[in-house]
Amino acid sequence: MLRRLAILLCSTDPRLHRMLQYWAATCVLYFVCIGLLLQQVKHGLSDPGATQGLMLFGACGAVAFYVLIRLHARLKLAPDQLAVGQAVFSLVCSVWAYAISGPLRAAMLTMTVVIIVFCMFALRPRQTHLLSAFAILGMGAAMWWLQAHDPLRFPPVTEAITFGYLAGALMSTALLSGEMSKLRSRLKHQKRELSDALDTIRVLATVDELTSLVNRRHMNSVLEAEERRHASVADTCIALLDIDFFKRVNDRYGHAAGDAVLRCFSAAARAALRDNDVLARWGGEEFLLLLPDIAPADAQAVLERMAERVRAMTVPGLDGSRISFSAGLATRRAGEPCAEVISRADKALYLAKEAGRDRIVVA
Repeated sequence: MLRRLAILLCSTDPRLHRMLQYWAATCVLYFVCIGLLLQQVKHGLSDPGATQGLMLFGACGAVAFYVLIRLHARLKLAPDQLAVGQAVFSLVCSVWAYAISGPLRAAMLTMTVVIIVFCMFALRPRQTHLLSAFAILGMGAAMWWLQAHDPLRFPPVTEAITFGYLAGALMSTALLSGEMSKLRSRLKHQKRELSDALDTIRVLATVDELTSLVNRRHMNSVLEAEERRHASVADTCIALLDIDFFKRVNDRYGHAAGDAVLRCFSAAARAALRDNDVLARWGGEEFLLLLPDIAPADAQAVLERMAERVRAMTVPGLDGSRISFSAGLATRRAGEPCAEVISRADKALYLAKEAGRDRIVVA
């Protein structure tokens, strides 16, 4: 029940959960300020009626913003719109608290600066600048009204000097928000570049650049995973494939034509495979094919289908010459390491070459 209640209140959506965390931090700040205001009332420094009104106003606002955050997707409210709304609400509370805090009113100015600092991390610089201007105007209007109606408790000179300090602090904070925004943008850009570089490194570490097939390093990891997955079950086949007379192609037509053969072969071979089959470039013109969860006869049928596609493909630069491959196919015995299966497939491949190439030999 507690877990369901937590999900109901805080949601499982990471973005919404983060927004509610910020809201909860704001509520903690409200509670701290309310506790301090109650102490002011207790010691006769603030009016009880005005303090109760501010407390009720703050509680209603907190509940209202919780509902708005929870329903922001349905209401089509952007996170920055909610942040601006909460900041304006907080600034109104800060002005109200300043007006009722008597001799401790200067301490409330720090809360105004704290609100703007919070906005630096959630809003764009222009929005922060507008909020700073709103805070300066709002607090300035409150100070003017207080010194005009109660000059004994709010001396005009004191209020004017206090306003000057506040305006300077808020303008400085607003300027710093622009620099913070530039820094965040640079960090995001660098993070994006780093992520792209890591993706490229990950691809280079697992994929053969020429054929776009799995490379030998990654294929070894796949074979280890297959051994762990089927530790004692013999339902996996492994085949070693070798393109026939590949050296002759390189010598006669050049290495560019040889690269074209490898690319065309990989494309034709992949088109004949099942979704869970894995074809890797094992080295040079040699390829290793992992066929999991398959009977030997079905594995041989996959290789024969692949051979037909390879014979039918047209390779640019070969003047119409056709390409074929030889293959050795081995079925994994129960508990047999994949290295031994590959060794038996390699021997079968050797027999296929000795028998004239362009054929599949089952170990």
